[in-house]
Amino acid sequence: MSSRVIAAGILAIGVAAAGWFAGRGLYEARASDRFVTVKGVAERAVEADIAVWPLTIVVSDNDLATAHDHLARNVRATEQFLTDNGISASQISSQGLSVIDTQSNRFGSSAPGNRYTINQTLVVRSEDPKTVLSASAQVAELVAAGVVLQSGGPFQSVGPSFIFTRLNELKPDMIAEATARAREAAAKFAQDSGATVGGIRRANQGVFQILARDKIASIDEQHQLHKIVRVVSTIEYFLDE
Repeated sequence: MSSRVIAAGILAIGVAAAGWFAGRGLYEARASDRFVTVKGVAERAVEADIAVWPLTIVVSDNDLATAHDHLARNVRATEQFLTDNGISASQISSQGLSVIDTQSNRFGSSAPGNRYTINQTLVVRSEDPKTVLSASAQVAELVAAGVVLQSGGPFQSVGPSFIFTRLNELKPDMIAEATARAREAAAKFAQDSGATVGGIRRANQGVFQILARDKIASIDEQHQLHKIVRVVSTIEYFLDE
């Protein structure tokens, strides 16, 4: 009789334990479905620290030697203009000399015009973007002096490009700020729904973007000195009852 009682007791304990574990598993499964997805944003206003300014000088003539001499004068005039505006000779390099002979191009136009066109590109690279920006605002002086600058073509840039290179210095603080903003949003949601914020279920740091500070339709980010660095982190938090 006592053996039957013991066996029944063991069976009852087993059934109770199984029920507890089953209930616990169901609770944990439901708890794992209770989470909120929030975004945290961090932004910094920055200035570019590098300026790159290509200036393509164009001359044309029916005599190649004459065109070359004309080009040499215009290159000297452009270099003088740059140095007069605070850009040192060490920041100027010559690149991309090209000569086009329209008579050697069987697809060329038969319309009358100069036979030879020579392009010479001077590239300014400076760690003083404000000086380059100021110089670019005076470029009409070159035009008045008879220097023809090519711009606006498929492979030609319009004015200086401004580059921000210190992104890695900002990343740690901005990620921490974006995470804190996401946590604040999750806490507000949890408060409104009668829950508390638990641990992180999943996190996506997001992609850092460098954007123009001023949205101007005709001027994109790379041609603006002032920029905004932005990151959006997406984080899922568990919600506890």
